[in-house]
Amino acid sequence: VGFSQVGAESDWRTANTESMKSTFSEDNGYELIFDDAQQKQENQLTAIRNFIQQEVDYIVLAPVTETGWDTVLQEAKDAGIPVIIVDRMVDVSDDSLYTAWVGSNFKLEGQKAMAWLDAYLEAKGRGDEEINLVDIQGTIGASAQIGRTEGFDEAVEAHDNWTTLAQQSGEFTQAKGQEVMESILKQSGDDIDVVYCENDNEAFGAIDAIKAAGYEVGGEEGQILVMSFDTTNAGLTQTLSGEITCDTECNPLHGPRVEEIIQKLEAGEDVDKQAFVDEVAFASDDTVTKVTIDGTDYDITPITQEIIDGRAY
Repeated sequence: VGFSQVGAESDWRTANTESMKSTFSEDNGYELIFDDAQQKQENQLTAIRNFIQQEVDYIVLAPVTETGWDTVLQEAKDAGIPVIIVDRMVDVSDDSLYTAWVGSNFKLEGQKAMAWLDAYLEAKGRGDEEINLVDIQGTIGASAQIGRTEGFDEAVEAHDNWTTLAQQSGEFTQAKGQEVMESILKQSGDDIDVVYCENDNEAFGAIDAIKAAGYEVGGEEGQILVMSFDTTNAGLTQTLSGEITCDTECNPLHGPRVEEIIQKLEAGEDVDKQAFVDEVAFASDDTVTKVTIDGTDYDITPITQEIIDGRAY
């Protein structure tokens, strides 16, 4: 199995890689050829071509961005090598260029988070207040960025009293998240009510910048409310402390799901083209315990140390 990973851009990505490595181990009967693309698509294109030359049985791709894959995936198809996409989606002219995709419903993640924010502000008596928001986006063009930004934009548009002050990429990293937040604070610090970070690492950087600038983070009026995604151990720990008020899960444990697909293919069985993973959301308190999106209820779980200790990542 050849596996090309985006790179170690975040704690989530590290957990995703470890899940793949532990699943496709020699003890489990696999030879895994791992490629770290260092967040560059050209590295992934080279890696896939190398996998083809090595005549691997399966290629697993966690794509940096959605576009630009048609040619290389056609080469894999011509070589008779099934390609399984994990995490981010690919935007290709022909869906037969890949065998299956496993990952998250990133727009639903964003919708959950913004529905939580709406309910939280209402519960705190702030539903009619003017609310100024900042969106620190992920890597532009990545599926997680596209979906989470859509969830954010649609919610802001639906509220006459919500305004987006700034929307800028933090590239899913702590350093860039901090840099972007520092810049935004210099321009609009006193006006910011909510910072919506599109992953935990960006949130860590944003929180550092907010505190360094003399502002408080938290869910009460007068503080800057920080939201995040991924629910890494460190992210949930900061949710428990109240620095992140809501953290929406993006489940990174794709290894077993990919193995299940491969086992079905080996047995000559059909597999689902797309499979969304189940995910939850956690909040720093029990102000909101449920949100409803398109008629479906989703639980919001108040975080505890016991929950953190019991999780696999």
